[in-house]
Amino acid sequence: MTLYIDPPTWPGHGRLWSHLVSDVSFEELHAFAAAIGCPPRAFERDHYDVPEAHYADAVRAGAREVGSKELVRRLTAAGLRRPKGRPAPAGRPSGPEPAGRPPGP
Repeated sequence: MTLYIDPPTWPGHGRLWSHLVSDVSFEELHAFAAAIGCPPRAFERDHYDVPEAHYADAVRAGAREVGSKELVRRLTAAGLRRPKGRPAPAGRPSGPEPAGRPPGP
């Protein structure tokens, strides 16, 4: 199990946000996010938006701290990157895609 989180540098809704990803599966990502208290609405395409106030919680729970470019590189190498406008590949469930989630890049 390897989860990655980038620094909380992404502004939105008056706060700073991090991105939490898995390089294994969306199932692993959803399970980890639920375990640290991320609501389903925080999921966006291929990552969870994590507010700065919960960054340390994710790291304590086992997420590995990496820079934003490294996070995207690992997500892409794992075949789990889903840029805006691209649906999930067939046979690869992505989990919830709720409206009203915090912004992400």
